[in-house]
Amino acid sequence: MLKKALAILIIILAVYASFDALLPNKISDLETPLNQFSTERALIQLAEISKKPHYTGSEEHTKVRNYIVSELEKLGLEPQLQEGYTISKWGNLAKPINILARIKGTANTKALMLLTHYDSNPHSAIGASDAGSGVVTILEGLRAFLADGKQPKNDIIIGITDAEELGLNGADLFVNQHHWAKDIGLVLNFEARGSGGPSYMLIETNGGNANLMKQFVAANPKFPVANSLAYSIYKMLPNDTDLTVFRRDGNIEGFNFAFIDDHFDYHTKMDNYERLDRNTLEHQGSYIMPLLHHFSQANLEQVKSTEDYIYFNVPFFNTVIYPFSWIIPMLILAIVLFIGLIIYGFRNRKLQLKAIKMGFNSFLLSLITSGIISYFGWSLLLLIYPEYKELLHGFTYNGHTYIWFFVLITLAISFMFYGNTYKANNTASLLVAPLTFWLIICTAIALKLEGASFFIIPVYFSLAAFFVFLKQKQPNSFLLAILCIPTLFILAPFVKMFPVGLGLKMLVASAVLVVLIFGLCLPVFGQLKHKKRWSYMFFFFGIVAFFMAHFNSAFTPDTPKPNSLVYTLDLDNNTALWATYDKTLDSYTENFLGSTPKEASELNKNTFGSKYASGYTYASNAPVKAIPSPKIELSNDTIINNTRFFNICVMPQRHVQRMELFSDSTNLFKSFKINGVDAYRAKGDSLVFQNRKRNRLFSFYVEKGQMLEMQISVPKNQTTELQLFEASFDLLENKHFSIPPRSPNMIPKPFVLNDAVLVKKTITIE
Repeated sequence: MLKKALAILIIILAVYASFDALLPNKISDLETPLNQFSTERALIQLAEISKKPHYTGSEEHTKVRNYIVSELEKLGLEPQLQEGYTISKWGNLAKPINILARIKGTANTKALMLLTHYDSNPHSAIGASDAGSGVVTILEGLRAFLADGKQPKNDIIIGITDAEELGLNGADLFVNQHHWAKDIGLVLNFEARGSGGPSYMLIETNGGNANLMKQFVAANPKFPVANSLAYSIYKMLPNDTDLTVFRRDGNIEGFNFAFIDDHFDYHTKMDNYERLDRNTLEHQGSYIMPLLHHFSQANLEQVKSTEDYIYFNVPFFNTVIYPFSWIIPMLILAIVLFIGLIIYGFRNRKLQLKAIKMGFNSFLLSLITSGIISYFGWSLLLLIYPEYKELLHGFTYNGHTYIWFFVLITLAISFMFYGNTYKANNTASLLVAPLTFWLIICTAIALKLEGASFFIIPVYFSLAAFFVFLKQKQPNSFLLAILCIPTLFILAPFVKMFPVGLGLKMLVASAVLVVLIFGLCLPVFGQLKHKKRWSYMFFFFGIVAFFMAHFNSAFTPDTPKPNSLVYTLDLDNNTALWATYDKTLDSYTENFLGSTPKEASELNKNTFGSKYASGYTYASNAPVKAIPSPKIELSNDTIINNTRFFNICVMPQRHVQRMELFSDSTNLFKSFKINGVDAYRAKGDSLVFQNRKRNRLFSFYVEKGQMLEMQISVPKNQTTELQLFEASFDLLENKHFSIPPRSPNMIPKPFVLNDAVLVKKTITIE
């Protein structure tokens, strides 16, 4: 009994250690030696640059830029500004102002670049984490590095870009227009997509990652959180960073370091100084110092490779790497060992077909039941709590409690279905089912998702436990628990990573993974006599977790409800509407839309884009206000052969932050320049905007006083119709309106146009 209790304790401690190793548990203070990174020193700078929203073109944006420049000058550097118009592949035009500096090395070698961005997301995001944390990580890291007084071998280029949030425009400007770009051999990029949790290392490479991973291991960061599965998933998602531009346009390799937990704060007013997890900032510091010291001296001519490596982190061993070429041999060896052990088990009468069948029934029932409950359970919760849909991030404020709820219920289900399986000698037979499933999964991974092939490692340790059961009558529970440790070290963090990284809709993946882990831990769990008691215990704690989530489901000042309101004025027919993106109206939006608003389907024909393709949900009539109309001038209207050329200049008569242009797909454009920049044309397209979506041509992010100048050519006899939308983010302060402030338990909704005065005007060229 004591041995089994000790085995359970080892399992619990292994799970705890698997998460504890992901983050530093204390932060460095102001007394930290000057040649070391200090989180508290970095926080002093963060407080200065995260006072207010500082999106590209805003007055606060200029203040933040000036502050960063002054901090670089304090380090003895000579920062320079790079400015110019660029347009992204998404059709977003902006005029970023990048902050650049360079530390000269002792050799004529490739340079190391430290990269982040300093703009916050329009319009209400404070940007403390995204990416103020990156800015202060670099500033404090550089200060500590320079305090040693040693000159690096490689030049160090500092790039703090602008307009990342608009479409990676600052990175595009640097990579494609600055002569320093060709000198860079490697980039370290610091980012955020939340306000807490461990910082994941994600590689950006056009080739193999072998040399990058060898160098990363040699640098030996203290708390590495990196696995080749995470990057495989990252590449499937629409989450590009500045580093993507370096890889895509400059063929420059690099590492991203990004934290993704507390995703509900991302791009909101809650991304502020107070909400940034201090241990998370310490984690970024634990990356930059060893990597800066290592790569400032390393040969950056040799970071490219044609070979790929599997990599994953594990407590006490940091980062484990091995070549992709090992994947198939390791898989085949595991299958051969499994078959050999099966044969051995039957020959020695250690395996019984009846018990094996019972094991398959229990495992399959656990897997299917848990999968169904978690999949439909989350859908049911969205019906019970429709307000959760207002969090476009896909992760609720009480999301971590829901992870606990589904994990505990899954454990309860697993113990329940294994409740009648206890016999003194049948645990080996029960192991056959999970090992069979794991080998099938590892085979599929080896063929389709090679980055996850390190999942075979836990299988080897379970095969060792399987052998122990076949060899010994009364295996040592302590030894069996030790053999479960690698499974928990490697796999347990993924139970949380999937829903945190991909949203709570992925709770089904967590539940399935818990059952799969449970199967590999059967050497310990299978020997427990009273499994149904364990099931009741986990059900009880699961219900407790559910009620905790329920009691924390309300919106409060600490967990505010995102909502949206837009005033849209149609100058073509002199009508106006209030509109919202909200699915559930509240006391704030009902003031304008009423309790029974009409659906806003008509507004969604041509409308501002959003990250998650959110459209207006409701609209209601609004009073027509005397909003100044943009001044539009047509010039240089000329026909040459079968092509008509003309220029259009749009001059805002108010302070606007964004313009967006639409045109029906029947309108063809042979060429299109916007403020001197050629519009994005997909490779192989004969026309500009040839395959545009939802009639959108482009977005222009406006700085004060800027005009929109277009040089266009179209077919000779075409009547060209353009719809111009002009938006300002001043609805709450605009003199034409009296908008009450939001209550303390509300914030502006991110990812959509919000708190905006929107004016629509059609431009027709006959």
